[in-house]
Amino acid sequence: MPCKCRVSSARMTPAFPLLARAAEALPHREGMQSVFKEDLMRGRRLRAWIVASGFALMTLGIGPAAAEPYELTKNDVMDPKLFKSTDISLFGVKLGDPESKALDILVNEKIPGVKVEQEATFVLLLDQRKPTGPMAGVRLLDGKVDLIFINNRFAFKARGIFRSVLNSESPDEIRKLLGKEDFGDENVMGAAMNYEKLGFVVNYLGKDVNVEFTVPQ
Repeated sequence: MPCKCRVSSARMTPAFPLLARAAEALPHREGMQSVFKEDLMRGRRLRAWIVASGFALMTLGIGPAAAEPYELTKNDVMDPKLFKSTDISLFGVKLGDPESKALDILVNEKIPGVKVEQEATFVLLLDQRKPTGPMAGVRLLDGKVDLIFINNRFAFKARGIFRSVLNSESPDEIRKLLGKEDFGDENVMGAAMNYEKLGFVVNYLGKDVNVEFTVPQ
C-alpha cells in the first residue's frame, strides 16, 4: 500500500529565498543579448587579427624561397632561383672573403688533386692530373675576393646545376638550365650571356665554357 507522505511547508520555506536570489543572479534577456554580441565582436576582432598577422608574416619572411648555400664541389643545387653569386663558394671561398682566408684555404691548405699557382692578382687552380690550364680560381682585389671563375675543365669536380652548364653543347642548352640571360651577345663564334641580377656571366665558345661570378649589380 503506497505511503502518503506530507511535506511540511515550513521545510520548503527556506528554499524560496535561495531560488529567488539565484534567479536574480541570472542575466536578463537584454543582458544576455549584449553579452552574446560582445563575444561575437571579440571573435570577429580575433579572426581579423589572425588574418592580419598571417599577412604580415607572409610579407616579411614567407614568400619567395630563401637563398641556398651552393658549394660548387659539394651541393646539388639545381634551381637557379635558389641562389645568387654571393651564395656560391669554391672550396669554401666566397665573394667578399678577405685575401688571407682565400690564401689559407686555396694555397696553404693542400686540396687533393689540385695544383695551385699564383699569377698577379689571381689564384689559379689546375687539375693535377692534366695541368694544361686553370680549371677554376679567384681574383684578389683590395684585399678581398672580388671574382670567382670556373670552366669546363672543372666539370668533373662540379656539382649541381653548374656541372650541367659546364658540359653544355650550345647556348640554348645553357638557357634551358639557367633561363634567359638579362643581356648578352651571340654570334657564330659563341655567346656571352650575362645574368646580371644573379651575379654571373657565362661565356660559351665552342667546347669552352667559362663562368665568372661577381657581386650582383
